[in-house]
Amino acid sequence: MLFNSPEYLLFFLGVFALSWFVRRWASLRIWLLLLASYYFYASNNHWLIVLILISTQIDFVVAKAIEDSDDPARRKRLLIVSLAANLSLLGFFKYFNFFVASGAAVAEALGAEVGFEPWRIALPVGVSFYTFQSMSYTLDVYQRQLPAERTWSRFAFYVAFFPQLVAGPIMRAREFMPQIGQPPRLDLERFERSLALIGRGLLKKIVLADYFLAPFVDLAFDHPEQVSTLGAWVGLYAFTFQIYFDFSGYTDIAIGCSRLLGFELPDNFNLPYVAVSFSDFWQRWHISLSSWLRDYLYIPLGGNRTKTSAGVYRNLMLTMLLGGLWHGAAWHFVIWGGLHGLYLALERWFGAARHPADFAARGALALALRRFVVFQAVVLTWLVFRAQDTALLWQLTRALAGANEAPLVLSGGMLMCVAVILGSYLMQFAGLRMQRAELFVRLPLAVRGLCYAGLAFLVLTFNKGAQPFIYFQF
Repeated sequence: MLFNSPEYLLFFLGVFALSWFVRRWASLRIWLLLLASYYFYASNNHWLIVLILISTQIDFVVAKAIEDSDDPARRKRLLIVSLAANLSLLGFFKYFNFFVASGAAVAEALGAEVGFEPWRIALPVGVSFYTFQSMSYTLDVYQRQLPAERTWSRFAFYVAFFPQLVAGPIMRAREFMPQIGQPPRLDLERFERSLALIGRGLLKKIVLADYFLAPFVDLAFDHPEQVSTLGAWVGLYAFTFQIYFDFSGYTDIAIGCSRLLGFELPDNFNLPYVAVSFSDFWQRWHISLSSWLRDYLYIPLGGNRTKTSAGVYRNLMLTMLLGGLWHGAAWHFVIWGGLHGLYLALERWFGAARHPADFAARGALALALRRFVVFQAVVLTWLVFRAQDTALLWQLTRALAGANEAPLVLSGGMLMCVAVILGSYLMQFAGLRMQRAELFVRLPLAVRGLCYAGLAFLVLTFNKGAQPFIYFQF
């Protein structure tokens, strides 16, 4: 069930109405939303419910046992049980074929005959998100930053809450769990802000990502031999904004739907393409994942506290390599993570990881140049992220370098795509000045009504059917 489908609209309207009808009975409301979340998840594949129930039950039981124990050794053993169970679940369903095939390829390169045939293992939707979410809860309980939840339905609801279940944001229990016991509130202003977020998300996904950008992305990356140099660059920049609009659009819809149900989710994006450094980029892009990797991987590895500079660079590279692997069981994701790790390491080496205000003090030109360089470097990493294999990557790289013999073809669609790319980039800068100004809800009611009507017209006119979100595959 996709956010941009009629089925989800009917589903959400029903859940919204029922949840507010039973709002005075907190326990009943949680059970209603929990069952709705399981129904939402089962709509993709019924047997997937078993996996999320296993993950939920293990961490619910283990976290209570950790909290009840004062024996450090026992607490550590229990934590290992939780981590091993979650990582085994994630590892088998997402990475088994990848690691075995990689090992087989190495063995065959050394002369052994392996003949490995990949197993037909279906990737559970959202497994990377809810396993990280569940693990962070157990880790917080272990570190005594959070009391263990004693009511199963409340913890299960935290793991399975449907707006963020399949593509985040990755929630922290210490931020979300206190909301479960609070009475929901929804006034007219909050209601309209939520609708505006949902509308913005649909506009990003349906109109910008799927209609204007996706055709040129697919042509460039799937058939690079057919595109000219200009077409290759348009395709690369189109993907840069397609993945942003697709993922941030999902996040907008998730946050808007959650607010309508009375819950706040964390922001996941903050104008990432105006970052002044690569560390700044990762404080703006997929914020819930980057903060998770920082708190539960980078810092435990030693972070910046490592005695030697080499140790810090090792921690950076390992964190980003695993962050790339989190995205998918393929080497191009690992390489993508490695490139970002290299950027962060070089940035630290040259002492370039500064706050935007530090560059602003040098003048607007220095700040703009810095943002432009960082943006171009990030764009190049998307080339590796999107290319499915080395052959396509090589062909597209040749096209980008001008070595392709495909003729230049200019069309109205390409010109519109270029306009969307340029407009989207400039809007990132406009957002720097407007991100704290709640302009829309201050407009007159008639103007807001026209905006909603225009949005509905665009979504219905440019709708190409319910297309999956890119991050569903992760």
